Amino acid sequence: MLVEVERSGFLESVHRGSLVVVGPDGQVLFSAGDVDRPVLPRSSNKPVQVTAMLAAGWSPRSGEELAIAAGSHSGEDGHRELAAGMLAAAGLTPDDLGCPPALPSHEPTRATWLTAGRQPQRLAMNCSGKHAAMLATCVAAGWPTDGYLDREHPLQQAVEARLGAVAGTPVTAVVVDGCGAPQHALPLTGLARGVSSLVEAAAGSRNRSVADAMRAHPWFVAGTGREDTDLMRAVDGLLVKGGADGVHVAALPGRGAVALKLDDGGDRGRTPALCAGLLRLGVPAEQLAPWSLTPVPGGDGVVGEVRPAASVTR
Repeated sequence: MLVEVERSGFLESVHRGSLVVVGPDGQVLFSAGDVDRPVLPRSSNKPVQVTAMLAAGWSPRSGEELAIAAGSHSGEDGHRELAAGMLAAAGLTPDDLGCPPALPSHEPTRATWLTAGRQPQRLAMNCSGKHAAMLATCVAAGWPTDGYLDREHPLQQAVEARLGAVAGTPVTAVVVDGCGAPQHALPLTGLARGVSSLVEAAAGSRNRSVADAMRAHPWFVAGTGREDTDLMRAVDGLLVKGGADGVHVAALPGRGAVALKLDDGGDRGRTPALCAGLLRLGVPAEQLAPWSLTPVPGGDGVVGEVRPAASVTR
């Protein structure tokens, strides 16, 4: 049990799962649950996936482009404009994107679209930055853009090999992610080691450039009011990347990394559990306070909290 939900002194719900903390050398410092069981990291795999694109020849024009390639944006105006610019620079258009059309997840932007009767667009899908980078990589490498989401495509083969290499363990399964791209199963220990390797890489290296871009431009990694954006702004040097279905990973140079998976696939307990892991890496509690406990409302007030369970705090 990683997270518990208390309402008016009553334990209402719990979230079970697994959490691992590794040091900068990749050694396990703490674990709860089965951290060696393969899980689907979903978008938490993106930072490492981007390193394969850079190795294949993609040259982003800015740190913002690199950040959104590793991000899961909210579909705000600046997000869509940047992804469109990445495509245009490669001689492509939004019609080349293989991710499905979507409405923006940023609520004010979404409301404006609905009021105006605008239809879902591929650029508004939260993974359009990754897909734009994938297509630009294909152009740079001389690979076909048609079929770029097929597992056997050279791009996806390079991504799969890279994920296994930095995790220190082979990918155990490949499925179709929500955005249509291949998704690769890894144990939480491998996920944590892979993301930690980015913040520990030498300054100026390809791997370090991804971590530096995400930390310098966290709004392009997530968006307004998003946990990943705000945590990276609050904690100097911290790299954070959430994934769908209850996954989160974070790394801090010289300290190590945290990776977790909630078995129920929900988002409510992710950040309190992540903060419990970050405390073990030495992040001060006062910096994490806005995310460590989530209030539980009752009437016009607060009657409880979502908090880390004893299994990850003692």
